[in-house]
Amino acid sequence: MNEQQSSDAPPFILFLDGTEYAEEMSRLAVWVSDLLLPVYGREVTSQQPWCPRWWEHPEAVARLHGLWLAWQEHTAPAAGASGPAVWHRDHLGAVLSELRSPSGPFAGCKSGSHRPKTPPAAESYEDAVAASRQIDPDPYETSLW
Repeated sequence: MNEQQSSDAPPFILFLDGTEYAEEMSRLAVWVSDLLLPVYGREVTSQQPWCPRWWEHPEAVARLHGLWLAWQEHTAPAAGASGPAVWHRDHLGAVLSELRSPSGPFAGCKSGSHRPKTPPAAESYEDAVAASRQIDPDPYETSLW
């Protein structure tokens, strides 16, 4: 990809905020509800969950936005006749498998029911580094260094 193409590429949704984020989410929601789900949305089961409030799952938003960006690229006239086949092979299955996995972001969500997820805890990197620099002196150390 050359520099001109990369500057024309839309920004990834996680890099947006405020009005730009809201507008991109609105466009993504239309694509998900009007194209993705009617064509590719399979039955919801405990082994293939889907959340009716998918936009409340940051991982789902990120994955669906990436899928939509790839769809735009691979269905554009410049992609050629095989563009859609490449999208199906390289993007669609992988994203839907991750999203609809029993351990994916929709785990616990059911038709008509959203279950918020609690992200795993993470210690502060800065605090951990600062703490590691405060090494207690060894009372048995005999070196004068």
